[in-house]
Amino acid sequence: MLLKRTLTIAFMVLFASSALLAQNYKYIGAAKCKMCHQKPDKGEQYKKWLEGPHANAMKSLSSDQAMEIAKAKGIADPTTDAACIKCHSTMGHIDAKLAAGLKAEEGVSCESCHGAGSKYKSASVMKDREFAMENGMILPTEEVCKTCHNEESPTYKPFDYAEKAAQIAHPVPAK
Repeated sequence: MLLKRTLTIAFMVLFASSALLAQNYKYIGAAKCKMCHQKPDKGEQYKKWLEGPHANAMKSLSSDQAMEIAKAKGIADPTTDAACIKCHSTMGHIDAKLAAGLKAEEGVSCESCHGAGSKYKSASVMKDREFAMENGMILPTEEVCKTCHNEESPTYKPFDYAEKAAQIAHPVPAK
C-alpha cells in the first residue's frame, strides 16, 4: 500500500513538473516566423516587420543621436547596455536560456509582441488562434507596447497606441 501511494505521488510530481516545464516557451527568432509569414497571400508580415522600425531598433542604437544620449547618461555603449537593449532587442528582455534561434541584432522581433514561438510556430497550431494562444502566442495590446513606449525612454514622445498600431499593422488578408 505504501509503495503504491509513493509511486502515485511520484507520478503526480513528475507530471506536474513536466507541465510546468512546458510553460518555458523558447524564443525561436524572426527567421522561423518568416518561413510562413512572408507570402503575399498570407499578408507578408515578415516583410512589413523587416521594413519597419522594430526590425531596425538595434541599429538605431548605433546612430549619432543614440551615442549622444548614451554619453549624457553615462553609458559607454548603448548597443550593449542593458538599459538600452531591454527595449531595442527582444533578447534584451528575456532569459538567455530561453533563446533558441533568436538573435539580438533582430531588434524588436515578432516574439516581443506575439510571445515566444516555440510551441505555436507550426501551421497545425497557428491555424487555430485559441490553440496557438494556449501554446504561448499573445496578441499585442497597448500594455505590451507600453513596456517600452513609455516615459523611461530618453526619446519618448506621447504614444498613441491606435495610430502606432495602424502604422505597423500586418494582418492576414481576408479571403
